[in-house]
This record gives sequence, C-alpha cells and structure tokens, in this order.
Amino acid sequence: MEWTTIIVRLAVSVIIGGLIGLERELEHKPAGLRTIILVCLGSTVFMLIGFELGLASSELGRIVAGVVTGIGFLGAGAIIRARGEVYGLTTAATIWLASGIGMSIGAGY
Repeated sequence: MEWTTIIVRLAVSVIIGGLIGLERELEHKPAGLRTIILVCLGSTVFMLIGFELGLASSELGRIVAGVVTGIGFLGAGAIIRARGEVYGLTTAATIWLASGIGMSIGAGY
C-alpha cells in the first residue's frame, strides 16, 4: 500500500472521528473530541497494520475481533450505574461506533 493511501486513510479517520467527537464535546459528554478521535484513529491503525503485514482475511478477522473486544472493555468502563439509573450507554455506543468506522476506513471503505 502506498504512503499516500495510508496518510489519506489516517486523515479521514481523524476528520470523521473529530466530527463525532466535536458533537460529544459540545454536549459536554465524558468521551469528547480527543477520545473519539483516538478511538477512531487507533482502529484505523490496527487495520492498516494488518493490511501492511499482508495478512489473509482470516487473520484480519482476528484483528477485528481483538479491536472489538478491547473497545468493549472501554465502553463498559464508560457505563455507570447510580441510584437505580444507568448512565453512559450513549457514550459507550459512540465509542463502539467510532471504532467500527475507524476499522472500515482502515479497510478502505
């Protein structure tokens, strides 16, 4: 894969993650601009590494599974239960979605 392709995918990941994160930041939510950018960008990087290593699709599936599992832990940490109420579900879902978008960008979609 050419360096220009890699740089474009990383830039797109930062821009899209930034747009999602900006909305969260403006609403004063816990996972804001930097967090969502990092989640999106990190997921893109892991996919790009898999492609650069020339992994077969079965191994790329393992990367996807690992990222989804790791992001699940991050999302679980964002969910809080207090006084019979559950908080942070939207934040957790946003983190999960940003990761999925990042992996899609890294895969070239």
